[in-house]
Amino acid sequence: MKDYEHMQDVLYRTLLNCKTVEDCRQLLEDLCTFQEVEQMAQRAMAAKLIVEGKTYSEIIEQTGISSATLSRVSRAVHRGPGGYVRMLPKD
Repeated sequence: MKDYEHMQDVLYRTLLNCKTVEDCRQLLEDLCTFQEVEQMAQRAMAAKLIVEGKTYSEIIEQTGISSATLSRVSRAVHRGPGGYVRMLPKD
């Protein structure tokens, strides 16, 4: 395994160790800047709203996401490997 693959594996296994939302919050605060966490949260919310059938205008208004980023999230939701659809909360 190449070094970057090993590093990614360590990251993924670290994320899997989170048992609660608070665990995840603390880990992401350690790993990422505030802005990086906010951007990921924005993308996750946009993906959730796409799955719920909201329009681009509604999603942009609700999240403040850029249209370019929203387009990338939409592409991932519809044609990506399925992570958003499988992992988004169902509430």
